[in-house]
Amino acid sequence: MEHNYPIKRIIDDEGLLLDASFEKQIDEQLVKDLYYHMLRVRAFDRKAINLQRQGRLGTYAPFEGQEAAQVGSALALNADDWVFPTYRDHGVTITFGKSMVQTFLYWNGRVEGCVVPPDLNIFPPAVPIATQIPHAAGAAWAEKRRGTKNVAIAYFGDGATSEGDFHEGLNFASVFKVPVVFFNQNNGYAISVPTEKQMNSATIAQKSVSYGMPGLRIDGNDCFVVYFETKKAFDHARAGNGPTLIEAVTWRKGAHTTADDPSKYRTEKQGKNFADPLARLELFMKNYGYWDDEWVQATKEKTSSEVETAVEEMEKFPPPNVEDVFNHVYAEMPAQLAEQKEAYLSHLGRQ
Repeated sequence: MEHNYPIKRIIDDEGLLLDASFEKQIDEQLVKDLYYHMLRVRAFDRKAINLQRQGRLGTYAPFEGQEAAQVGSALALNADDWVFPTYRDHGVTITFGKSMVQTFLYWNGRVEGCVVPPDLNIFPPAVPIATQIPHAAGAAWAEKRRGTKNVAIAYFGDGATSEGDFHEGLNFASVFKVPVVFFNQNNGYAISVPTEKQMNSATIAQKSVSYGMPGLRIDGNDCFVVYFETKKAFDHARAGNGPTLIEAVTWRKGAHTTADDPSKYRTEKQGKNFADPLARLELFMKNYGYWDDEWVQATKEKTSSEVETAVEEMEKFPPPNVEDVFNHVYAEMPAQLAEQKEAYLSHLGRQ
């Protein structure tokens, strides 16, 4: 099946166009937008890891290496579309408009981190694997019934395709032809389990056949193919043609989370064949006359300043309130949970 789903690319590892026709479709604004956002979220990601190591942030899920997949797909969205992220897709949500401050607060255990501006349709990050997939299908169905052209996108890893939610979400979306794109970032591992040990399929894209929807594989480290193919899938959905399954083949450079040690299950040589998405874009910019030393330097300074300012704002907030664990589970707290809360608070008072 793998030969039926070849990995689509627009630029190679050296930043050279593989199809000259795309030179007319790629303009300066798109290049600058991709570079700015990819640089920005990488700076955020590295800062978050440093903050966690310093004890200034809670456990964190890094995404370096997946910037092209996240930024390229997010830039293809319209403002009124829906985003259903996992716990690793903060590059998506920041690009789509969620503030860095709120994203830092989420990883610092504050409930404000799950609250997004009222003009953005972003669900809270899904920590349970694949639960966001049926939600995305449901939101897309609602938009279809309302008669809008809005679409939803559900992000998930390769491990999610082994969950029942994956089947239910794709099956529902296919039957009702809802406007949703299922965007898989296949980064090679479901936590510590390699893809080949958690599924027998040669590709994730081929699973689309079971649901009668288009499926394709793309180079998840090529920001241009991510942008154009995701946009094409959105256009397909907006036209009333139903869902698409996209498998973006990429690589998680670092640990699953900051509580993980990837050296226990990955060798140092693994992942070396994946070109860094940001470095590849920089090569493209130099190859095709988009590179401007002054603009690049100013952009680096701007993104660095944005991150540092967000950290300062995040650290102005008081520590998380432990009562939030109890207060934000049910609209009306059941008696059993109220007893647990009382017992816990009593325990704290004795210390």
